[in-house]
Amino acid sequence: MPSRSAIKGITSFVACLVIFLAPNLALADDIELPAPQTEGGAGLFDTLKKRSSVPHGGVSFAELSLQDLSTILWAASGLNRGQTGWTVPMADGLEPYVRIYVAGTDGTYRYSWLDNKLTEISKENVKGKLGSHGFVPKAPYVLIFTTDKEILAKLTRGGQKFQDEFANVLVGAMTQDVYLAAAALNLGTRYIHTMNKDAVVTALGLGPDDYPIALMPIGK
Repeated sequence: MPSRSAIKGITSFVACLVIFLAPNLALADDIELPAPQTEGGAGLFDTLKKRSSVPHGGVSFAELSLQDLSTILWAASGLNRGQTGWTVPMADGLEPYVRIYVAGTDGTYRYSWLDNKLTEISKENVKGKLGSHGFVPKAPYVLIFTTDKEILAKLTRGGQKFQDEFANVLVGAMTQDVYLAAAALNLGTRYIHTMNKDAVVTALGLGPDDYPIALMPIGK
């Protein structure tokens, strides 16, 4: 039987090991997305003819690749002209003042347009908490569009109402790009404005001044 001093030594070693490993166990599982598809695909007018929302009833989304997800996110707010040009119009030449979050089965992430990367917010699957539409949790990914008041505050004119209007206009442009990219990739999606906003704010850890604007479940 080990002596009392030996047991004490083992206990101290285990405690130190736990302290050492705990920060590493808590490390976020960020996702480095593959380069998006930026060439080829169907022509614009062919894509417009295919643009549609998946129906409310009977929706069953299949999994989609990270390559397709990367292309969809790039279409929504990706860099397309060096370091200062985006796929959507931006007031006053600002960086995107709408954030895109991605809710998946393995966690929730924030999209970085700068380096085409998903930064983990939590490891929780929150898709079932986002709203009342029963088909939303079936999608492999749900895009969540929210304001970014830190960037919106840089607008040189107008007040709160002005900032909110610009954020809503930008979400309109982003979601239409998502629709077109989804049609070109033969994916299904739908714009959803009705949601459980309190649950979304909590799930994403939004600040008191930011709020969600729209959801878009997406999949094959």
